[in-house]
Amino acid sequence: MERKLAAIMAMDVVGYSRLMGVDETGTFKHLNALLKTRIKPEIKKSGGRIVKLMGDGLLAEFRSVVKAVECASAIQVSVAEAEQKQSEHTRIELRIGINVGDILIEGTDIYGDGVNIAARLEGLSDPGGICISGKVHEEIRDRLNIPFEDLGEKDIKNIERPIRVFRWCPDGVFIERLPLSPVVPTPLPDKPSIAVLPFDNMSSDPDQDFFADGIAEDIITELSRMPWFFVIARNSSFAYKGQAVDIKKVSAELGVRYVLEGSVRKAGGRLRITAQLIDATDGKHVWADRYDREIVDIFDVQDEVTRSIVGAIAPQFLTTEARKARRKDPAKLNAWECVVRGRALLWKFGRDDALEAKKLFERAIELAPSGEFGTSDLALFYFLEAYYRWSDSPQKSLDTMVVVAERAVASDDSDPLALTILSWANTVANRWNEILPPVERAIKLCPNFAPAIGIRGSELALLGRPEEGIEAINAAIRLSPLDGFLPIWMMGLFWANHVLENYEQAVDVAERAIRIAPNNPTFRRQLASAHAHLGQLDQARAAMAEYLRLEPGHTIADGSRVPTKIPEHLARFVEGLRKAGLPE
Repeated sequence: MERKLAAIMAMDVVGYSRLMGVDETGTFKHLNALLKTRIKPEIKKSGGRIVKLMGDGLLAEFRSVVKAVECASAIQVSVAEAEQKQSEHTRIELRIGINVGDILIEGTDIYGDGVNIAARLEGLSDPGGICISGKVHEEIRDRLNIPFEDLGEKDIKNIERPIRVFRWCPDGVFIERLPLSPVVPTPLPDKPSIAVLPFDNMSSDPDQDFFADGIAEDIITELSRMPWFFVIARNSSFAYKGQAVDIKKVSAELGVRYVLEGSVRKAGGRLRITAQLIDATDGKHVWADRYDREIVDIFDVQDEVTRSIVGAIAPQFLTTEARKARRKDPAKLNAWECVVRGRALLWKFGRDDALEAKKLFERAIELAPSGEFGTSDLALFYFLEAYYRWSDSPQKSLDTMVVVAERAVASDDSDPLALTILSWANTVANRWNEILPPVERAIKLCPNFAPAIGIRGSELALLGRPEEGIEAINAAIRLSPLDGFLPIWMMGLFWANHVLENYEQAVDVAERAIRIAPNNPTFRRQLASAHAHLGQLDQARAAMAEYLRLEPGHTIADGSRVPTKIPEHLARFVEGLRKAGLPE
């Protein structure tokens, strides 16, 4: 390989994944037009060479450091001028980093620390601005009348020594950086709070920077759609890009309890993405996972990994928060803590636990009268109260569930959980034409919200669309295999297989469900009916005996309380219960 000294420019588009999500074709054409008319001509005029284009950015080298900085400044001013008439949602802003150093040349490509530092400096730049290294500043400070602000030495990821950093913005207005020491801790909000740090590109290939940024940006977007999370905006969490960070310091500066960080490494045609969720208040890992993927379509990989990470950490949040709430004095719980403590009790499916959960939900509503906390969960309690006949009037409980669920949506019609619970309330109330619209709106608002995906699958099975139901429920389980809604999904998965007369599969689903929720009597009843249809009467009667032990006194009338739109499917299920020995 050949070596030489060169000035290196790294450039990328701010929020490229968001722009592509809004208008993929339009953004692609828009960026290409800027490259053709504003960016490439300036680089050529300054004697630079574009080494490679990288989706949302580029890497270029220059023989002259002065020319490189002049070029960067001219590009930023020109692009800002061109974008003035664009709306906030379509406007393209660039970040540029410039370093000077020894580089390795292989063919038309360049490598080395000099390149990596330029890429890291680009990540530290403000939108529309430039960051340069101390070496670059030494070369240009007496030659160019461009004001740079000294940010001091910065610890740069994967670079052994600190780098002196200077920054510039075309209008002279700088985004305020996070405070240095001493740090005054920002109070934690009542909701679970998280900062998603920019994922680290562990490859030597700067091309992967845009992919690593895209993963983090998409996770921020998806979590922000869930109103029960407090998510730090991208501009604040990305201020740490390229820096070696202290997680506890991030927590104090941004006022968050949790920090998600990760890395991307490319080897040949494969990508390895790692992610870890950390409770920043004590430094303990809450969750971690690794994703190995073949690179076929980079955006498909990005979407798939984003779905997997969001689907995994959302329920993990709730589990961790519930554990914290259990250790706290009940009299000192805030509204959110009442909700997560109540949910943990409700999902035990026991009458006493559920009644205690109801008190906690009602307390949450008292503490937050706007209905933000606890209302949807209270509606779910009334469903269980009716379904398991914990009240003297199950019909009254179902009616109350519908009223409370409607109240939850009225308080916030963009809350995916409230919409999901309303959809389920419409299901058990046999309001067939009103079932799918709320849950489909929930999925539109929050495409990776596993409870909505799984509940919709169960509803499709009850509506006589079993194949679609199975597909949706399996997708929800892949997203969130430990979700609190899993028992309801499993009920739906059983029903879909029952409708299709796949009784062997129905037995398998019921047995899996019993292992997940051993105290839930519904699955014993389902298992009994499936065994009976297979002619396995001994197993059917044994399962029915377990069901009656958990629900003494239940009869065929109780077994007929399945909210299915298709009477024939219910009649066949009840026939299996009779064969298994459920009394009239």
